[in-house]
Amino acid sequence: MAPTARASLASSNKPCMSSLSRRKQQRVRKQQTRRLLVVWLILLLASFALGTRAYWLQIASLQTSGGGKPSLPERARAQRTVPLPPYIPRRAIVDRRGSVLASDRVVYTLYAHPEMFPRLESLVDTSDDAGSDGGAALVDDAAAVADRIAPWLDNYTADELAERFRQQDTGIRVADNLTEDVARAIADARLSGIDLERTYARYYPQHDLAAGIVGYVQRDERSGQAGVEYAREELLSRQGDPLRVQQAGNGQLLPRSLPDNAVQFDDSRLQLTLDLRLQRAAREALRAQMEVFAAKRGTVIVMDVHTGALVALVSEPSFNPNRYFAHELEELQNWAIGDLFEPGSTFKPINVAIALEAGAIEPGTVVYDPGRVTIGGWPISNHDFYSRGGNGSINVAKVLQVSSNVGMIHIMQKLSPRQYYKALLNLGMEKPVGVDLLGETPGHIKSEFQFLNYPIEPATAAFGQGISLTSLKLAQLHATIANGGRLVTPHVARGLVNANGDLQKEFEFPSRRVFSEVTTRAVLKLMETVVTDGSGKPARIPGYRIAGKTGTAQKALNGYYTNARITSFVGIVPVEAPRYVVLAVVDEPTRGVIFGSTVAAPIVKSVMEVLLVLEGVPPSSDPTVELAD
Repeated sequence: MAPTARASLASSNKPCMSSLSRRKQQRVRKQQTRRLLVVWLILLLASFALGTRAYWLQIASLQTSGGGKPSLPERARAQRTVPLPPYIPRRAIVDRRGSVLASDRVVYTLYAHPEMFPRLESLVDTSDDAGSDGGAALVDDAAAVADRIAPWLDNYTADELAERFRQQDTGIRVADNLTEDVARAIADARLSGIDLERTYARYYPQHDLAAGIVGYVQRDERSGQAGVEYAREELLSRQGDPLRVQQAGNGQLLPRSLPDNAVQFDDSRLQLTLDLRLQRAAREALRAQMEVFAAKRGTVIVMDVHTGALVALVSEPSFNPNRYFAHELEELQNWAIGDLFEPGSTFKPINVAIALEAGAIEPGTVVYDPGRVTIGGWPISNHDFYSRGGNGSINVAKVLQVSSNVGMIHIMQKLSPRQYYKALLNLGMEKPVGVDLLGETPGHIKSEFQFLNYPIEPATAAFGQGISLTSLKLAQLHATIANGGRLVTPHVARGLVNANGDLQKEFEFPSRRVFSEVTTRAVLKLMETVVTDGSGKPARIPGYRIAGKTGTAQKALNGYYTNARITSFVGIVPVEAPRYVVLAVVDEPTRGVIFGSTVAAPIVKSVMEVLLVLEGVPPSSDPTVELAD
């Protein structure tokens, strides 16, 4: 085709191609517009949703939602709030003068984590005979750490400590109850793998002086396990509801969230009736006699005869409540309230009171004492029958002065066995005395059938054998003689006091009458003659009128009496206005002349001398005048 013709054809096709291009562009623009509208619609819907959500979060959720569900802020606070048990220390225990017997103190528990101990790279030749390559070995530094810590610990040597470190990788509880000084010294050493945990523990500053009364607190459970710590648990251990505190994201507590009662202290303390000055004097007197006579154990009890308050209660041997876990179970028991014994002659004044109250005798009644009698086929004699024989016709005062067993049998035979038995029951011989301490044992008398049908039973009971009671029960019965006939309840807790010693809550203890005042006044005068003219002379104190009675009883084993003895002496002071009864019991003295007058009476005298001074009891007469032998 000629060039002119091709040019003409191209010219005719230009309008057609231009039209197609425009339509394509229009379609593209429409597609772009639709896409843009979709995007804008999506953005609009998203903006609406976000706005709605923001409105709900910022405004609507600030109020509690329906159905009682918590609002969002409440849920957020709940998520960062954790329970925290409040620290409420046990109340302190003090004596009647405010001296501290028990209190809480800050202590530390030492933990070791040997896997975190510093490790020393030591060049140790590890090659063997076969020619293997030697090299450097890592040696853990347990010995070095033990050497640094051991001087501060009492329960381990350095070698023992290092050996223990090698037995466990972490979490070794090394020591408890470390003082702040020791903990600070260990912390200053800055040893890796050594951890000190601060806590609180019960501390007994008097150690074993009053352990049998105070008791102890179990260190893990923080609960009283003996003595007053157990008996008054509800007052000493106070419980509080867990606190709700907030924490930051890293787990640290926010101080501003702590409530005002986060640490709860008050100045209330439990006050006892004990006087530590007298307690210490009684213990020294008892220990001295126990050493002289090589005795197994002993007790001294000082009781206010009008209230039953125990001013001193010593039981030896004792234990250290700070280290109660180092003692055997039997060492933790207070045998003065937990163990029974046959009182022997110290029970004779109680029998005289029973006979007087029943109208069976008068204070001047005379009985005949041949020195030995046979009751129900059993021979019974006085303790001095083989050296002195019988005492002949003697009155009630002489019966007590020479401690005549036969004389007492004749006195109690003036009652019927049934009268006698009922009188013993009326004294609560088979019941606990009700002391506010753990571990009390009730007394024991024979069954009614035995007592009424076997004459030997009331006969032996007449001189204090065949019946069993605790030392505390014996003191309670003699307090009845001293206070005019009321059976008071022995106790050691006075009440709650504040820091100034002001009484906030006083405990009450029951009492009941068992003898008339006429009867008890008569018995008291008879007991005074025992000290002035009888076996109780070693207990005399110039210028003071003292009533008393000695006791020396054989100990029974499996129903048979042995050569072992238990000695006792009870004193009441002053006779003209009795205030205190003092009882000393010494079990199984094995050396020297063994009688209540030689072993126990000197203890009572020493205790009463201190007691009279502490209480400011005026003399009954001119103190410069010695009592005549």
